[in-house]
Amino acid sequence: MPGCVVTPREQTPSVGGSQQQARDTVIVGWTVYAPAGTRIRTTDKARIRGVVCDITGEPGDWGRNPFTGLRGVVQFAADRVTG
Repeated sequence: MPGCVVTPREQTPSVGGSQQQARDTVIVGWTVYAPAGTRIRTTDKARIRGVVCDITGEPGDWGRNPFTGLRGVVQFAADRVTG
């Protein structure tokens, strides 16, 4: 899907947990900002930087900007498929 902006999504692991090994944060997936009008469902898959990902949670449509009338992006979370 062209025209997307992809940013890493991070989580701070619990102190002393098995994921925290001299790290402050752990990358758990990506947040994707897709062009206005993009249709994406939780049953879809996305390939991000060569990695197949599940869509996590409901995509969020930012709707229309009340000042400009322009449509906003569609935002969704994507996580690496494991197993």
